[in-house]
Amino acid sequence: MNDDDCVLPKSDVQAEACPIVQIIDRVAGKWSVSILVAAIRKPVRYTELERSVPGISRRMLTLTLRNLERDGLLERTVYPTVPPKVEYSATPSARELYGHLTGLLDWAERHQPEIIEARKAYDEQALAA
Repeated sequence: MNDDDCVLPKSDVQAEACPIVQIIDRVAGKWSVSILVAAIRKPVRYTELERSVPGISRRMLTLTLRNLERDGLLERTVYPTVPPKVEYSATPSARELYGHLTGLLDWAERHQPEIIEARKAYDEQALAA
């Protein structure tokens, strides 16, 4: 989702919710969570992220890093060395977000068995129909 997706809202509810949905889409994205978790631990370099986030392409890593930096969740530091050293570190906002993400993780772990059972029951009912 980009900033232009909410230019012409269909209703007042959508107009109010759209910026929030954009933010949640960004921070809860598949790649964003993995990158933020890595950067929370310690400042991390691009190549470290590339190795620690399985399946991410270089292009997607670059785009996600730029978006997280743009949103104020990552800070990019360039060190004047040859070759240049670049590190990404979590901002205070990202650290606060991490607390909420771990709460969501805890919830998912606690409710995993019942969700698995609910899916199984739903799938069996759908097959029977």
